[in-house]
Amino acid sequence: MLKEERQQTILNEVDLHNRILITDIAEALDVSIDTIRRDVKELDAENKLRKVHGGAISMGYMTNSARNTNIYKLEDKVTIATKAVAMLRDGAVIFLDGGTTCMELARIIPENLNLTCFTISLPVAMELSHKANINVISIGGQISKEAQIAIGANAIHHISEIRFDYSFIGTGYVDATFGLTEFDWDIVQIKKAIIKASKRTVLLSISEKLNSQHRYKTCDISSINTMITELNPGDLLLKAFKNHDIKII
Repeated sequence: MLKEERQQTILNEVDLHNRILITDIAEALDVSIDTIRRDVKELDAENKLRKVHGGAISMGYMTNSARNTNIYKLEDKVTIATKAVAMLRDGAVIFLDGGTTCMELARIIPENLNLTCFTISLPVAMELSHKANINVISIGGQISKEAQIAIGANAIHHISEIRFDYSFIGTGYVDATFGLTEFDWDIVQIKKAIIKASKRTVLLSISEKLNSQHRYKTCDISSINTMITELNPGDLLLKAFKNHDIKII
């Protein structure tokens, strides 16, 4: 594989999953870790991604107070968020995850909707704080610097004492057979706690993540009540998921 092809593969993976591990890419491409590390360093210097310890994150994942337009598949994520916001009802107690799709949902929640919204995401909390009728509660804990979310025992403990009407979560990888998976063990533990604390769990995922899997399992697909993608619910890509008694929107 040529260097240009290799680096494009790295960019494709980091755009899709927001974060990648150098070891995973090296294994997938059958090249040395040092080779991928040099590629990531060059791509970082070109401002195409951001190098972090052991891996890389997408530029669109580095959220700040300004509107971030450098988000992969932004139009699809807005479509997903628009479908999700239709589920919200006055007076509901919800959880909103971190990540770019959940951030789009936070942006478009109507100003006149009365909600209590818990989140582990610093950017999501800041976005929601501008909406007068939303009571925003930030769940604290150790902050994952790349994902900008709270993780660890303190966050898990606080989540265990809440009962959400709906939780809206993202995932790195989702498969009809293997369920939801991640490469980050700490994030898996947080998401397990969120699902356990929720009356109904709603997965927000672009279709490119379908039929993918990684090391650490968050849950079976049957633990999800509703899955929202940008696709029409009748799309053939969603057929395998319909066999698991989950609602597809």
